Amino acid sequence: MLDAHCHLDRFRDPHAVAAKSAGRGVFTVAVTDLPRHYRQGLQHARRLRRVRLALGLHPLAARFHSIEIGEFERLFSHTSFIGEVGLDFSSRGKATARRQLESFDRVARLLKTSPKFVSVHSRRAEGDLLAVLAQHKVTRVVFHWYTGTVRTLERVLSDGHFLSVNPAMVRSPTGRRIVKQIPLDRLLTETDGPYCRINDSPACPWHVELVEDYVAKLWGRAPTEVREQVWSNFASLCRHAQATLLGSAET
Repeated sequence: MLDAHCHLDRFRDPHAVAAKSAGRGVFTVAVTDLPRHYRQGLQHARRLRRVRLALGLHPLAARFHSIEIGEFERLFSHTSFIGEVGLDFSSRGKATARRQLESFDRVARLLKTSPKFVSVHSRRAEGDLLAVLAQHKVTRVVFHWYTGTVRTLERVLSDGHFLSVNPAMVRSPTGRRIVKQIPLDRLLTETDGPYCRINDSPACPWHVELVEDYVAKLWGRAPTEVREQVWSNFASLCRHAQATLLGSAET
């Protein structure tokens, strides 16, 4: 199984969650909000099975970008996994929209010359994010928990990008409308745990099974077929990024 977007460091006991996830056969991309969080997590991630730590620059942490962007650029070459990065022009993020755009432009410039596995945040900023990616000819990034319009989703797909789906999306009418538009060969599974909730509890990496089951029914496939296709999609993105799925966590 694959959890392509999980805030492992935000769980009360990250090591316990990681151990249980690995025991259940889940490969987890552990995203971070800022380079300092990535640095803090490296010593722990190296000891965790089936976990890759991603270097992040979260748009809602834009007030820290001016002091963190240099460290992001220094660490960029040390990992094949980038996330969470992107734009957020919702009520929570619109005040820092200019700063976010400046930061994401610098991220995209790096990705132009060195492809990575990338998980992006795009709330209320899907078109602007696509424009930056297109300007720098960056393709094959993963739109995490997409909440935009179906028309913009068509642009996401036509530009060659992927989408990761979590349990909250398959439980809501709006999310289901989005999921129905995603081709199986462009779909990944995620939890966004612990922020995504299941019955008032944090979603954990193994809860990607809920997404697999829903997509299997939607497409008339066995859950095992969906799991195999998701992994194939992920492996394709990792080959594009020259990322390894074997051995210890990257440094």
